[in-house]
Amino acid sequence: MADFENFLINNEIQLRLAFFFCIFAVMAIWELVAPRRQLIASKVLRWSNNLVLVLLNSILLRLLFPAAAMGMAIFVGEQGWGMFNYYHVSFPVAVIASVIIMDAMIYLQHVMVHAIPVLWRLHRVHHADPDFDVTTGARFHPLEIILSMMIKFAVIILLGPPVTAVVIFEILLNATAMFNHSNVRLNTTLDKYLRLLLVTPDMHRVHHSVEADETNSNFGFNLPWWDRLFGTYRAQPRAGHKDMTIGIHEINQPKQVTWLSGILTLPFIGKISEYTINSRDFKSSE
Repeated sequence: MADFENFLINNEIQLRLAFFFCIFAVMAIWELVAPRRQLIASKVLRWSNNLVLVLLNSILLRLLFPAAAMGMAIFVGEQGWGMFNYYHVSFPVAVIASVIIMDAMIYLQHVMVHAIPVLWRLHRVHHADPDFDVTTGARFHPLEIILSMMIKFAVIILLGPPVTAVVIFEILLNATAMFNHSNVRLNTTLDKYLRLLLVTPDMHRVHHSVEADETNSNFGFNLPWWDRLFGTYRAQPRAGHKDMTIGIHEINQPKQVTWLSGILTLPFIGKISEYTINSRDFKSSE
C-alpha cells in the first residue's frame, strides 16, 4: 500500500488532469451524439467563458494551496491528527469510509451555500448558467472555490483520512460532477437503477431548475443517498426535462450569465433571490 500511496503522491496532478480530460472528452462527444435538451445559448460563447473560469480557478488554487487537499492529508497524517489517526482501522475500511464521509460533507456544504444568503450570492454563479452541460459542472466563482477548499481542509483535519482516499475522492468528485452536469440522454430504465448508486444527469438537472422548490432539492454531487436520507430528493422536474427552464429568475442577461466579466461580478450585484433554502418548505417528490 505504501508504494501505491507514493505513486499517487508523486503523480497526483497528472492523474487528475488525465481523468479530467478523458471524462470531459467522453461527455462532450456524448452530448453531441445524444443530447437530452436543445441548448438555448451560444455553445462557443458559453464554453469559452466557462472554461476560462475553470482555468482561472485552477491557477488560483495552485497559487494559494500548492499541495491542495492531498498536501493537507499528508500534513495531518504526519501530525497524527484526525479520527483515523487516533483509532486504528484497516486501510481499505479507512479509505472507503473516508470517501463516503467526505462525500456527505460535500452534500452538507452544498446545502449550506443554498441556505446562507451571502454564500448563495457566490453559488448562484453556478446556477446562473443558462444551459446545463459538461462545462456547468466546473463553473464556480473563485471565492466559492477557495471556500470549498478551506472546508475540505477542515474535514481532512477532523477525519485524518489516508492520502489515497483524498486523491480518489478528488478524482471521483471531478469526474462525477462532469458526468451529472452533462446534457446527455440516458435510457430511463438505466437511469432509474443507476441513480440508486450515482447521481445521474436527469437527477441533478432538477437542481438547476428556475423553480425554487426544485432548485433546493437533489444536492448530491456523487452519491445520491444523502438526498433520500435527508428528504431533499425530487425524482423529476414538473415541466419535464425538455421543457424545464434552466437558470435563475431575473438573472438571464447574456452579459450577466455568459460573459466572464459578468460571471465574476455576479455575487456583488442585485438582491438575494428567493432560492435560499430558508424561504422554502421541503417537500420530497417521488
